[in-house]
Amino acid sequence: MEELEAELASVSVRLERSRKDLERLRITRETVTEVLAEMTSEAPAAPPVTDQAPAGDTVGSAYAGVSRQVIGVLTVPNWQPGMGSEVLPSVYRDILEVVADAPGPVRAKQIVPRIGLPAETGKIEGTRSKLKRLVERGWLDEDTPGLFTVARRRAGASPDSR
Repeated sequence: MEELEAELASVSVRLERSRKDLERLRITRETVTEVLAEMTSEAPAAPPVTDQAPAGDTVGSAYAGVSRQVIGVLTVPNWQPGMGSEVLPSVYRDILEVVADAPGPVRAKQIVPRIGLPAETGKIEGTRSKLKRLVERGWLDEDTPGLFTVARRRAGASPDSR
């Protein structure tokens, strides 16, 4: 009986470790899927295929149809007057829309369900990171830590430039 209990304990530990590994793989897969979606939504029309690519210009990906700029890539551009949200990847546009529609400052955990993500810690932290990036680039303001609003300099812009 003691031998079986020891074996059960060992199997339980291995099972829990496997569950944690599976969760990490699930999160990694979601992250890769999001990154690839952002890359494909930003990628301009591919230039014609030639025998030689310009050195240091673009790099092909192991994922079919995806190429990316290696140096100088700015997923979220700095906001400039007249610039609309159409220049942003779709997830950033969704975040801007939620913030713009809110009656006051919003937190990352309030945005996550509104953009269709489960209210899990990883999703909230990922969204908070995106919000901070939007603040750094002038799209949003964060007057109080963790509370985000549309940037004041953009507040007078037309709804199309959200």
